[in-house]
Amino acid sequence: MPTPPVYALVATDLDGTLLRRDDTVSPRTRAALALASRAGARHLVVTGRPVPGIRGLLAELGYRGPAVCGQGAQLYDAGSGRLVHALTLDRKAADAALGKIEAQVGPVFAAVDQDGAEGRTLIEPGYAMPHPTLPAQRTRHRHELWSAPVVKVLIRHPELTDDALAEAARGAVGDLATVTLSGPGTVELQPYGVDKGTGLALAAEYLGVAADSTIAFGDMPNDLPMFRTAGYGVAMANAHPQLRAAADEVTSSNEGDGVAEVLERVFG
Repeated sequence: MPTPPVYALVATDLDGTLLRRDDTVSPRTRAALALASRAGARHLVVTGRPVPGIRGLLAELGYRGPAVCGQGAQLYDAGSGRLVHALTLDRKAADAALGKIEAQVGPVFAAVDQDGAEGRTLIEPGYAMPHPTLPAQRTRHRHELWSAPVVKVLIRHPELTDDALAEAARGAVGDLATVTLSGPGTVELQPYGVDKGTGLALAAEYLGVAADSTIAFGDMPNDLPMFRTAGYGVAMANAHPQLRAAADEVTSSNEGDGVAEVLERVFG
């Protein structure tokens, strides 16, 4: 496998990439990130999780830099605890998008991530959180999802596969929202034109480096825009076939220290 040049940014997705199944980062991966840091590279977390869903994790990691959250809708400075940038999904557009999707595929179950560093995750009846470690508050009716500004909407279908639901949603919503597939059971709607690629570009500008000086790691189709923006894209062995096909390299799985495997080679 060819060795990419040394990069200024190491952009990592969290779930299925940097994190193991138990939401921890292995000692080997921690050491590899420290190796990259000593070589002058900055670690940049780029995740679909909203800010409230990662603050505790970032603190445990000792992470002090910016983090791209909410599929690119939020830029959070972990060092200062400040939300630097945030975009919201118009709630009328989001409700209309859900209606269009349901007209195509039948009833779906929905949840929302609210805006802000203290925003809640609200789930309507029937929606099951795909990641049980993330807190959520159940509502009684869908209209309660729109009680405050939202960063994104999460949808699940009782029968369709994730890929089929994502494809149907893209065909239904048009420019009402951007549709992403970010994990098992996790199809999402976010502000139109916003994705991990735009989030990476914003973070790179914030740090004063070129976005294409990034080596990026991911596992799901929502990481495709990040790969297109970065200079080099590395898919995990457990990655979705679409991402593996688009990657410059495929490494070991998140359980097998795939991130560390590449960083040790690049920065060692």
